[in-house]
Amino acid sequence: MSRRDRGHLTALPGPTEVAGGTAELLADADREGSWQLMLDGVPQSHVDLTDPSYLEFEYVRRMGHVLDLAAEPGRALDVVHLGGGALTLARYVAVTRPGSRQRVVELDEPLTELVRRELPLPRNARVRVRAADAREGLAALPDASADVVLVDVFAGARTPAHLTTVEFAADVARVLRPGGVTAWNVSDGPPLRFARAEAATLRAVFGHVALLAEPGTLRGRRFGNTVAVASTAELPIAGLTRRCAGDPMPARVVDGEELDRFVGQAAPVTDADAQPSPQPPAGIFD
Repeated sequence: MSRRDRGHLTALPGPTEVAGGTAELLADADREGSWQLMLDGVPQSHVDLTDPSYLEFEYVRRMGHVLDLAAEPGRALDVVHLGGGALTLARYVAVTRPGSRQRVVELDEPLTELVRRELPLPRNARVRVRAADAREGLAALPDASADVVLVDVFAGARTPAHLTTVEFAADVARVLRPGGVTAWNVSDGPPLRFARAEAATLRAVFGHVALLAEPGTLRGRRFGNTVAVASTAELPIAGLTRRCAGDPMPARVVDGEELDRFVGQAAPVTDADAQPSPQPPAGIFD
C-alpha cells in the first residue's frame, strides 16, 4: 500500500497483475508528482497529481484541445470516456470544467482499482467508472446524454476491431447531444490505410470531420497517433489549428478538401469487415 505525503505518492506497488497484463506505475523523474502507467511495457497514461491539467502525451493534449473547445471555458460538460487507463482526461475535465459529470467505461476492473487507489482523483471529481466492454457500455447509455465522447481503447497496443466501425460510430452519434463532439485516438503507420478508413468511417456518420496529427505521421513517414474529431455541427477548426500549432510538438489539422484527398478511395469500415488497428513496429516504446 502506498504512503502519501501532502497528496503525493511516496512509495509505489511493484508490478501488479491486472486483467490486461502486468501494470506498473513509474515515477516521472523530470516532473515531481507525476507518474506513468505501463501495461506489459507499453505506455498507457501519464498523470500529474499536482497539476491534473498538465497533459504529457501529445495525442492526449490534442484531445484536451477538443475538450477545451467543446463549450465556453469552465462550463460543466457531460463527458463519456471509452477507455480509462489512469483516468488522465477525466482528471483534466474535473479541474478545467468543475462540476462536469463523467462516465468512464473501462473493461479492466483490477486496473481501475489500482489507479484509483494509488493515483487518487482530484477532490470533488464527479467520475463514475463502469467495468464493461466499451461498445457494451456505450450501448447502455441514454440517447442525447453526452456533450463529448472520447474513444481511446486498446487491447495491448491495438484498437479492437469492433470499435472501428460505422455501426459503432452511429452509436456514438446516438449518445451525443446535437452539436456534441467525439474524438478518437487512431494509431497507424505507413501507408496509413487504417487512418484513412477511420476518417471515411466517421464521415459516413458525421457531417464534420477533422484529423489532428504531427506532420510526419500524416505524411506516412512514421507510426503515430492521429486524433480524429467528428460532430454533426461545424468544428472549431481555427481554434484547433491555433492550439495544435502552439504545442511543444506542433500538429496539423486536416479537414475539408485536404481531408478528401487524404481519405481518397478508402471505404468506411463495417462490423462485417473490421480489423484491429495495426501492430506498432518493434522497439517503438523502448
